[in-house]
Amino acid sequence: MTTFPIEKIRADFPILAEKIRGKDLVYLDNAASCQKPNAVIDAISDLYRHDYANIHRGVHTLSVRATDKFEGARTKVKDFINAASEKEIIFVRGATEAVNLVAQSYGRANIRAGDEILITAMEHHSNIVPWQLLCEQTGAVLKVAPINLKGELIYDEFEALLSDKTRLVAVAHMSNALGTINPVGRIIAAAHARNIPVLLDGAQAIPHMKVDVRALDCDFYVFSGHKLYGPSGIGVLYGKQALLEAMPPYQGGGDMIRKVTFEKSEYNKLPYKFEAGTPSIADVVGLGAAIDYLNAIGMDSIAAYEAELLDYATEQARKIKGLRIIGEAEHKGAILSFVLDNIHPHDIGTMLDSLGIAIRAGHHCAMPVMDFYGVPATARASFAMYNTRAEIDVLMQGIESLIKVFG
Repeated sequence: MTTFPIEKIRADFPILAEKIRGKDLVYLDNAASCQKPNAVIDAISDLYRHDYANIHRGVHTLSVRATDKFEGARTKVKDFINAASEKEIIFVRGATEAVNLVAQSYGRANIRAGDEILITAMEHHSNIVPWQLLCEQTGAVLKVAPINLKGELIYDEFEALLSDKTRLVAVAHMSNALGTINPVGRIIAAAHARNIPVLLDGAQAIPHMKVDVRALDCDFYVFSGHKLYGPSGIGVLYGKQALLEAMPPYQGGGDMIRKVTFEKSEYNKLPYKFEAGTPSIADVVGLGAAIDYLNAIGMDSIAAYEAELLDYATEQARKIKGLRIIGEAEHKGAILSFVLDNIHPHDIGTMLDSLGIAIRAGHHCAMPVMDFYGVPATARASFAMYNTRAEIDVLMQGIESLIKVFG
């Protein structure tokens, strides 16, 4: 294993000391939501204890302090993904809202009947349904690039689906159900060669790898704070400034306007044009604290450590008779989806919980992926930087024990 300060990191997450049904907690549901370090919990608590007030336009001290912390977090996000400007960072409730914002703002303004939107067969529902809604509203057509049995995008077929009708490509950077990391550099280059903008759903990718939106040259990048060790209820839409400038507002209300009369309203400048109403102030500050925490460890170190964890888990899982891994792409993030012969994934999840092991069982908001593999659901163990080989051993022992129980 690489040198990685695992014990120090684990000590920063108080919930990891919890007992579940009398057993040490083994938390392996990180693809659904990561746990929070003290740095995030304290940042939120400190804001409410010492600096909280509504932000922007306030002239009193608390409002100025809260605004400084809020806008400071925006700069941290900008630097974290290497965006060119704070104007390109829009705070939303999560990745889902960010995709919906692009669909309803960019999409309604630029996509017409007969146009095509291209996604892949491994998308989360959040990167399917908003485009279906847009197609219903505009008469556009949703195209889906297929995957192979390893869970990899069939790139040639993806490229063949790019056409003069394609107006937007929207793909997962990393699959939440399979762990597959898509070749997003090739995807973006191929789309841009045809002047097609690309949205990347980075909800799963961003806690596991360094993301540089300018190096990627993506047009939109979306992610959620709660998967990045930050609070739930906050997320980010990155968009190239020129695109955001040209897009109409997504919602109307306070803070997104410059002037309002009963005849007409003038909209605020970026990024505020897309942030109507009082935002989730403390959660934005918490997200900034999460980014500080991750930067102190280093995303490259985290990626290397998690890659070793996934390799070890995959190696151990392959030794278990009757276990089938769902998704064995060459390039994967720290997700292990699997099924067991004659045991429903929900029973796997329930039995493992009795041993203190938290995994996710279900369709993972990726029903088309389940249909592709001919399974109703999978069991999914997903790893984070605070997990250990010893926890993987506990998981595998738990799986072996429930196989014995079910005969």
